[in-house]
Amino acid sequence: MLVQAQDGTVLAGGSDSATRRRMRAEHDGPERMCIVTRERRAPEELIRFVLGPEGTVVPDLKARLPGRGVWVTGRAKLVEDAVRRRAFSRGLKTGAKAAATLPAEVDALLERDCLQSLSLANKAGAVVTGFTKVETAIDSGGIAGLLHASDASADGMRKLAQALRRKFGAAGPPQINLFASSQLDLALGRANVVHAALKAEPASRAFLARCRRLAVYRSTSLADEPQEMNLSPETSSGAVDDQGLRPGTQE
Repeated sequence: MLVQAQDGTVLAGGSDSATRRRMRAEHDGPERMCIVTRERRAPEELIRFVLGPEGTVVPDLKARLPGRGVWVTGRAKLVEDAVRRRAFSRGLKTGAKAAATLPAEVDALLERDCLQSLSLANKAGAVVTGFTKVETAIDSGGIAGLLHASDASADGMRKLAQALRRKFGAAGPPQINLFASSQLDLALGRANVVHAALKAEPASRAFLARCRRLAVYRSTSLADEPQEMNLSPETSSGAVDDQGLRPGTQE
């Protein structure tokens, strides 16, 4: 989605100095209000939207785009509700155009953000692929999580889950199966990636945090409160079992 012209033209929102003042004011406080639920939450639990070219609503995942912004709790159902209720127009105080496809666009952006983060983790040497190498990495104990292709065989996932349980006990690192093998191939620049281990390094933690954001966005239960993932190999646990993040105790 185009959010800024290649010639440097910024989004609607006034002069650069006025925009910077608004951005600073918007980020000074510790919480933001969701325009759908009217609840106040930490910024990392919501998604910011701004008014883009031609009055369209644009997702701002990194909360850095200029212009007036509004916030929606980071779940697809609530983004859908915001579109249906025309909450963006009220929040942005103008006739904002929010397409019915906006929830899917946000999902695609969150997914792309995850895969870009995985690619960076791989370049940092934090990703190990191949079933045997993953088993060895688990045995070493220095991992932050496991990554399975969503089309991986149940048997392979079961065996690695058993290895994870033997090493870490009941509270093992999270397992992620949010992405197809073809997506992992592109992100890692390798063929036939089915299983991978994430070393306990900052790049892996950044990737896992993005995965959790995507999993929460796709969840259907509004009662599930987003919680910070503890990614220490000794104490981490999965957070969203039915949405792609699985605790290490599962087989």
